[in-house]
Amino acid sequence: MVQSLGTLNETPSQTGGPYVHIGCIPTFAGLKGVYPEDLGTRAIEDGAKGPLIAITGSVYDGTGWALRDAMIESWQPDAAGLFAGQTGADPAVNGFARFAADGTSGEFTLNTVKPGKVALRGGGFQAPHIALWIVARGINIGLQTRIYFEDEDNTSDPLLNRIEQRPRVDTLIAKKTGEGLYRFDIRLQGANETVFLDM
Repeated sequence: MVQSLGTLNETPSQTGGPYVHIGCIPTFAGLKGVYPEDLGTRAIEDGAKGPLIAITGSVYDGTGWALRDAMIESWQPDAAGLFAGQTGADPAVNGFARFAADGTSGEFTLNTVKPGKVALRGGGFQAPHIALWIVARGINIGLQTRIYFEDEDNTSDPLLNRIEQRPRVDTLIAKKTGEGLYRFDIRLQGANETVFLDM
């Protein structure tokens, strides 16, 4: 006999850490030899085409404290705006990385290639960006956001143009700090809270 769906309750969500490091990046958690190499160790291989960049930042809670147990995943296209698996995509850019905040400073660094504009099916482009997924102790559901770049033309990006409170767009823009170097901080709440996406 089929059980009535009305009798089933939704399973409560659980916090995303700190044990998330053990399963996702065990080498970082101090567990050597679980995998030959942790998944997402790097977004690019040697010989990747395009400018190499490093993005540094921290994930801050509402009190301004840098979370030292945050884990982040990133997805991006190559320098030509093509994703891994697309015809003509750079084979040295897998576009996926998984990395953690430093346990002492709370800072993370993503070493990658600067992404190109992504063509839209109906014409036009998305501005160069990197998608992020953030988890940490106390974050029940992973948060999604994007990194855009202040030295790119972001004026016609369809996602940025949908943000009605225009000053909040700045929370998605990485600031250039040097040649190939950017700063992108994520603020979970409070003043300058990062725009998070429901995707």
